[in-house]
Amino acid sequence: MNIDRKERYMTGTFAEKVIDFNLGLHYPGDLPEGFRVLNPYLDNPETVEVMKQFYQKYYSDTRQRRFIIGINPSRHGAGVTGVPFTDTKRLESMCGIKMMSARTHELSSVFMYDMIAGYGGPEHFYRHFYINSPFPLAIIRRSGDKWLNANYYDNPRLFEMVKSFMVASMRQHISMGLDTSEVFVLGKKNAEFISTLNKEARLFDRLHVLEHPRFIQQYKSRERQLYIDKYILAFDKSF
Repeated sequence: MNIDRKERYMTGTFAEKVIDFNLGLHYPGDLPEGFRVLNPYLDNPETVEVMKQFYQKYYSDTRQRRFIIGINPSRHGAGVTGVPFTDTKRLESMCGIKMMSARTHELSSVFMYDMIAGYGGPEHFYRHFYINSPFPLAIIRRSGDKWLNANYYDNPRLFEMVKSFMVASMRQHISMGLDTSEVFVLGKKNAEFISTLNKEARLFDRLHVLEHPRFIQQYKSRERQLYIDKYILAFDKSF
């Protein structure tokens, strides 16, 4: 990171810090055979542009925010747009930012933006919350002749290999100006691993676990409004 970027990271807006973090992302470690890491900011120049537009629109301030922790980006959400839990459809329809080079639909994004609409809309929601993942790059695994989405905890060796990178990434997120008194972890299995890391690294005071949007969309779709209400109630109680 050059001197100008270091100074901006220390004194700049939340948006400037996130953009610098994203543009500097690089996983230097090894992976088990059959796994790969995708960096959306290297694969598509438009991803960088829409990511910048998003954070400049909602985070150009120095407010402290609560942290919502996902797992790792999917190929069709942040793996394309550079914005967590945001596919190109929601990026355009909810955030007013159109992506020309890709068109994606992602189940988790559908739930998250229905919840965000219920909370008061993107401007109100992102004023209070910041979403990212402990491993902020997309992971894919080989399955026959195909590459599928993978989670950082799908393979014990994978987790051990990315563990130190995850802790370093979460420390960087915190340094942007996050409230660490209570964080929201999406997914029960994700929470087990984050809890283990938190005991070792002492990052957060309290973890509040919520069901993952993909789980809700796939297995609890008839009750999705109850989960939307559960999310909103948990967020409201945190202030």
